[in-house]
Amino acid sequence: MCLSRIALFCSLISVFLFSCNKDNRLASDTSETVVNVESENLDQALFACQSVKDVQNFLDAHPYLAKEYFASSQIDPRQLAAHLFNILQNPDFRAFRDQLDSLIGDRKKNILDPLADAFKQIKYHYPAFKAPKVQFLVTGFTGTDLYISDSLIIIGLDYFGGPAAMYRPDVFDYQLRRYQKEYIVPSIVFFESNRFNKIDPTDKTLLADMIGYGKGYAFVKQVMPNAADSLIIGYSADNLRRTDASQQQIWAYFIAGKLLYESVEMKKKKFIEERPFTTEIGQKVPGAIARWVGWRIVNRFRAENPGVTLPELMDMENAAQILQESGYNGEPDEEE
Repeated sequence: MCLSRIALFCSLISVFLFSCNKDNRLASDTSETVVNVESENLDQALFACQSVKDVQNFLDAHPYLAKEYFASSQIDPRQLAAHLFNILQNPDFRAFRDQLDSLIGDRKKNILDPLADAFKQIKYHYPAFKAPKVQFLVTGFTGTDLYISDSLIIIGLDYFGGPAAMYRPDVFDYQLRRYQKEYIVPSIVFFESNRFNKIDPTDKTLLADMIGYGKGYAFVKQVMPNAADSLIIGYSADNLRRTDASQQQIWAYFIAGKLLYESVEMKKKKFIEERPFTTEIGQKVPGAIARWVGWRIVNRFRAENPGVTLPELMDMENAAQILQESGYNGEPDEEE
């Protein structure tokens, strides 16, 4: 933060340092925390296959791939090996794979090291946490973008080449922004937050969904404090600025429409799911706006309750309590 007045800087720096010591949202000292992230470049083994039989042997050696990673594929499992081999033989696809190596860059530096740093933060708060193994694949979009379980993460690198890639995933234009390498680690960490994010299963309100997402985003921000908010929530920087400036009007819409305690799924989806924009409020309001508002509520709750640790926050199931104790009323933070 830049301050134009030296006097203000001198008077505020002691307050800033004091708050840093008290703020449980700051990154923790993980210098003594050991996390080993085991990784494997499965794409290299796949591209080394010289026949359909080789591909089948590859699949047989990793049976979870057909069961989990390729589960959503429309390919008949009996034809999966032949399908993958045909893709491998395509010169354009091989050129695409070479391009991905250039676009993604050093996997250790750009993905594994930041992931290890985030995992250290998680382990600091949850000592029993064990880092999942990480595997990389390139299958011509045959598999999914990310497969995440407690013990394994599979990253489909073909999805994350970004706008310069020869081929892009078949998703809506407003979703393409998230398919760049910078989003890989924040997306994984958000999914990891689900392990710890306790939700009241009987609370079917939109508010419960909002707070659930808000806690997940707060989790990512704490374990990845240097990650841009745009990478955590998937909004563009411009959308974030506009939304922040309009949050009083957005909040007023939620209150006037009595949306917080809405429990009808079709109505909730309009505000919680991804869309180009939220037409009900305005074309300048991005989709999934209820997720963003939930994050604002959780951030305000943490500001009002600085002694609440990350595990304590994640253990809180009562969405209405978090809203009440946040005091959030659509206003921006003072520093904003």
